[in-house]
Amino acid sequence: MENKVVIITGGAMGLGYAAADVLASQKAKLVLVDYNADALAEAEEKLKKTYEGLEVLSVTADVSKEDQVKAYVDQTVEKFGRIDGFYNNAGIEGRQASMIDYDMDVFKKVIDINLMGVYYGLRYILPIMKEQGYGRIVNVASVGGIRGVLNQSPYVASKHAVSGMTKNAALEYGQYGILTNAIAPGAILTPMVAEAFKQVNPEDPKAAEKEYASRNPTRSLGDPQDVGKLVAYLLSADNGYVSGQTIAIDGGESNMYGNP
Repeated sequence: MENKVVIITGGAMGLGYAAADVLASQKAKLVLVDYNADALAEAEEKLKKTYEGLEVLSVTADVSKEDQVKAYVDQTVEKFGRIDGFYNNAGIEGRQASMIDYDMDVFKKVIDINLMGVYYGLRYILPIMKEQGYGRIVNVASVGGIRGVLNQSPYVASKHAVSGMTKNAALEYGQYGILTNAIAPGAILTPMVAEAFKQVNPEDPKAAEKEYASRNPTRSLGDPQDVGKLVAYLLSADNGYVSGQTIAIDGGESNMYGNP
């Protein structure tokens, strides 16, 4: 990944920051995009302290706003001249509620960020990669993009849609040297997942975490660094033929859903 230019949305924390850390160790040039300006500045500072000489462009943006997505793409091209990799990661879980009781404003917000934010990124980055004749894209689906999840209807709908768009991007743009995949993380211990455990068991979120981990074949939750390493491979030139896939990274748990 040395000198490759990679955009990471939701790059200030969680799975976005984990991938940024791995890519920085491989000497990529990073563009970190996040709506949280303070967290973004902190992430950039931490990466630069860890990796001497690292080139980072930080852009505060809301991925659900098309004009702000176009702006982070334009700023990337202005600074670096190209885009080699795109980690289309920004997303939210929303809230826990049954399908018929779900708050409509929250429902629309989940769709706007998780689905439209991913689409806007593809809309503005694919033409650049097409012109280059090269590109690697990783969209973030979820195990919620390959199965149902109780009380998370808009999240599941949005992540299934991301998986579908990934297939279409791979079909339409593979002829231009662009490989597009999605990842489907399970319960990786990020701030978003920790917050979900608080919703499940406000009195003792650690107990909810432990109970969930007990159902996994590995009896553990995932490490964000594991996801970062997978993303780095899929974004690299070492990946020469994997495209149109939604790859689960969940300790094998998705293979046992629906079984006793």
